[in-house]
Amino acid sequence: MILPIYKERIPYEFEVNIKGEIFTFELHYNGDNDFFAIDLSKNGEVIIYGEKITYGRPLFGALSDTRLPTLSITPLDPSGDANEVTYDNFGESVLLYVGDVDG
Repeated sequence: MILPIYKERIPYEFEVNIKGEIFTFELHYNGDNDFFAIDLSKNGEVIIYGEKITYGRPLFGALSDTRLPTLSITPLDPSGDANEVTYDNFGESVLLYVGDVDG
């Protein structure tokens, strides 16, 4: 599964069903420092604010919280052309993959 990225809507939130659990993601962009961040909520309760999206690093990986999704969410470019998340490539070639890239 790939999470939807609509840069023209930022900031915006969307819900995703991951293994039977509904999570709310809110996507933000910091234009001064050129990075994206995500807030994550579940059942109306914020789990984390402002998780920076870093290429190749699973989101929320530094956290140990049972409310987090059980599958990893990782920004990757399947073509291998990009090695960082930028405004130009995010949602285009760099996508947020839930679980394995192949599945």
